[in-house]
Amino acid sequence: MDPWPKLREEPAFRGRFRKIDRVWFLMPNAEEKDYEIAKEGEVVVALALTPDRKVILTRQFRPGPQKVLLELPAGWKNLNESPQEAIERELLEETGYAGNVRYVVPKVVHSAYSDMQRHVFVVENCTQIQEPSPDDSEFIDVVLMSLDDFRNHLRAGQLSDVGSGYLALDFLDLL
Repeated sequence: MDPWPKLREEPAFRGRFRKIDRVWFLMPNAEEKDYEIAKEGEVVVALALTPDRKVILTRQFRPGPQKVLLELPAGWKNLNESPQEAIERELLEETGYAGNVRYVVPKVVHSAYSDMQRHVFVVENCTQIQEPSPDDSEFIDVVLMSLDDFRNHLRAGQLSDVGSGYLALDFLDLL
């Protein structure tokens, strides 16, 4: 099967953090079909581990589910930085930790109706080298969790990015 030809696109919504485009494609049956595609860019996420194998998580309120969630450190990649630079920055800003960065999977597809690409990392031997310095709209608690508790947290579906958690654990042969 070949990708469908894109016929045209136009902005459907422009917010502060999200953009949605209406995109028309030519389907194999020669009919046109339009889709709303979230234009979200690139994000980075990491399973970060201390030398004693504690998982470093962030606890923060998330407006979408309207809940306080435990999450892997993550964030948007800036235009002029590499994915590795982005995860090093995000980990340091959100948690104050730094460590040895290893790429797990470049550019995981986020969903069928988004252009988001997620870069997944493992950061090992993390030590806290400064106090967290989150963005003005981020209010974050840093939580250290055992690997067993983290696996249970994943199985319970309580992580906002379950897929990245499993990819990182698999990369480390810790499933």
